[in-house]
Amino acid sequence: MAKVEKKKKDRKKRGWLTSILGGDILANDMFRKQWKLMVLIMVLILFYIDNRYSCQQQLIELDRLKVELTDVKYDALTRSSELMEKSRQSKIQEYIESKQSDLEIATAPPYLIK
Repeated sequence: MAKVEKKKKDRKKRGWLTSILGGDILANDMFRKQWKLMVLIMVLILFYIDNRYSCQQQLIELDRLKVELTDVKYDALTRSSELMEKSRQSKIQEYIESKQSDLEIATAPPYLIK
């Protein structure tokens, strides 16, 4: 009996930090009885970390896609304005004259046939 009590006193003297670092805390009865709960908690912590990492990656991808969408919108606006400029009547008339075509501008306004 004296040896067991002496070992307990020695463990108390070493301190809680050395018992944690030395692994003695895992030999404790509470940890032996609750090992399934500890494993479950570790698995949940891993899922939490993975979920957070996935969310951060999705936010980075979302920001990248927003920038790309803005660039595409500006490109579409530029092309639309270029098309509007090229399809104006004065530009079409200049193009026809430069190609020396037989086409002429209508002198009478168009009318609807019903």
